[in-house]
Formats: sequence, C-alpha cells, structure tokens
Amino acid sequence: MLVLDASALASWLMPDESGVDLVDLAAQHEIFTAPCLIWAEIRNILVVSERRGWIASGVSDQALEAIGRLGIVLDTDPSNTVVMALARTHGLTAYDAVYLELALRQRAVLATHDAALKRAASAEGVALA
Repeated sequence: MLVLDASALASWLMPDESGVDLVDLAAQHEIFTAPCLIWAEIRNILVVSERRGWIASGVSDQALEAIGRLGIVLDTDPSNTVVMALARTHGLTAYDAVYLELALRQRAVLATHDAALKRAASAEGVALA
C-alpha cells in the first residue's frame, strides 16, 4: 500500500516538476491511498497554478480526471490523538500529520516531496517511495 500526498501527486501532474513515476509505483503497490483532504489540496494546487499562468484550465480538468482514474482509496478516519502528537513532535502542519498518521496506521510506504514530512516519516520508521 502506498500513501500519496498532494506534493507527490502534484509533482506527477505538473509539467515542470520532476515527479514520482506513478507507473513504476503502481507496479510496486497494488493500492494507492490518501486522506480525503488530498482532493482539496490538489484542487487548490491546480487552481493556484492556473492563476499564476503556469497551466491552462483545461490542463486542470484533465489532471483531475487522471487522478480520478488512479482509484485512490480515500481514508476518512484519522486518529485525532495521533495526528496532533505527530504535528507537535515533528513541527508538521495538521495536513501533513494526517498523511503520516495514515502511513503509520496502514504500515504503508509514503510518497511525498515535502522535506519536513520526509524527515518526520523517517523518524517514525515509515518507508518513503
């Protein structure tokens, strides 16, 4: 199982990013999972990219369709206690702590481009993609 965070997913989508290879990751992991908040985060990344002129609105629409086809299993049940403890311990945003909590709870690999989340995952013994 692979937990995808919004930064990893955005790096795959954005034309100027050196992103994760989702084809390779799909060969290694049968299931992609993420907290429900990934949809809000990725939509925000896309709309901000449109506003800055980095991508056209049609690209955003195509990206959202492509993400939908990935079959990401959405998680809706993070532990409040664990999320808060991870955020406090590692100085993470609550958003990032939710991804880490999911990876810990599912004993999953985490795909992220966020440096602070990578450090926290390593400290917690979570494998990184």
